[in-house]
Amino acid sequence: MTSTATPFAAIILAAGMGTRMKSGRHKVLHPIAGKPMLRHLMDSLAELGPARTVVVAGALLEQVAAEVAGRAEVAVQQPQLGTGHAVQQAQAPLAGFDGRVLILYGDAPLVPAATMQRLLDALSDDVAVAVLGFRPADPGAYGRIIARDGSIAKMVEFKDASPAERAETLCNSGLMAVNAGDLFALLARVTNENAAGEYYLPDIVGLAIADGRRCTVIETAPDEVAGANSRAELAALEAIFQRRRRAELMAAGVSMQAPETVFLAADTAIAADVFIEPFVVFGPGVRIAAGTIIRAHSHIEGASIGPGCEIGPFARLRPGTVLGRGVKIGNFVETKKAVLGDGAKANHLSYLGDADVGPAANIGAGTITCNYDGFFKYKTSIGTGAFIGSNSALVAPVTIGDGAIVGAGSTITGDVGSDALAVARGRQDERPGWAARFRSLQSAKKGS
Repeated sequence: MTSTATPFAAIILAAGMGTRMKSGRHKVLHPIAGKPMLRHLMDSLAELGPARTVVVAGALLEQVAAEVAGRAEVAVQQPQLGTGHAVQQAQAPLAGFDGRVLILYGDAPLVPAATMQRLLDALSDDVAVAVLGFRPADPGAYGRIIARDGSIAKMVEFKDASPAERAETLCNSGLMAVNAGDLFALLARVTNENAAGEYYLPDIVGLAIADGRRCTVIETAPDEVAGANSRAELAALEAIFQRRRRAELMAAGVSMQAPETVFLAADTAIAADVFIEPFVVFGPGVRIAAGTIIRAHSHIEGASIGPGCEIGPFARLRPGTVLGRGVKIGNFVETKKAVLGDGAKANHLSYLGDADVGPAANIGAGTITCNYDGFFKYKTSIGTGAFIGSNSALVAPVTIGDGAIVGAGSTITGDVGSDALAVARGRQDERPGWAARFRSLQSAKKGS
């Protein structure tokens, strides 16, 4: 989605640290679905193709600057004297820009690109400021918007609002669109004569109205402008994202037996006709092809799963796992940097790390690849159609040839040729009657 209208710039406010997070990490860098809040917002913004983007930072400046490097300029607000003062810090980076300016907040990460575009489109020749409003279930301490038919008569911060104004349910999200020339001229006239002694960005609306200019409000759903100032609010944003993304995937043909129990990463890509059972967690970097079944209580991260596979229940696929067509990974099987060819199977209780498993190979229950010697990692290669018996340990580096069979209970330390049988275990020694004699002797000792 790219805007075809006149160029616009974006200012993202991210100066406050968010002390209620009680964290050494900047508030806007806390993750939603494995991706920092600020990156969520900037990725949505990028769909519209802004001409310039300025992030206003203050607390933990280095963290924010590292996150936006190459994607935005950074302006510094120090000290922090309110939202109006914060936006003023972007004036120098936007010098010479005379188009529309979209003002966003780094701790409100779930604003869709389409809503940003609607706000920009609401700004016209006869509109000085366009404001994004919303009606929360509990208006609480949000600033209020007094408007009729979309035209704003007044905007007021909760601290400064009268009882009648506080009764208004239309609230200010803080998001605005303003032409650059109007924005900085109006901000220069904002004062801090209010209950908090701060320079409020919304005051530009009152100044524009006093000048005889029209200001407008458009409304959006509360979930789209929800912000996070605490861990509890961060969890609420996570819930919003998960609900939204699950709905998108199901609308695209993914089946979820109990969607509220499935947790997705921001980049999880799942094709149509994938079936997901309850209590599945996806970490970053997962791609799943059509026709695959993900059974309950599986955890998948950094894995590419081919078509028609069956995973779990209770499977763990770690980064670097690549599965071909029709692969089966069963209960309590863990893979890491493992490539399994078409039709390969590891159905029970196995660990496959740093492994290359050929098509149609069968990995017996309890098999492990011993890939680490305490210092370095080593690779195990298992050929096409090979059969690894249960409870085998393959000590890497080692290669099992095509069609080879490894006897159950073997510890394999050397390569096995194609179509060979390898057995590496102690020889069975049976002594007839020994167990009966042992029990009799021990019972006599106990009774004496």
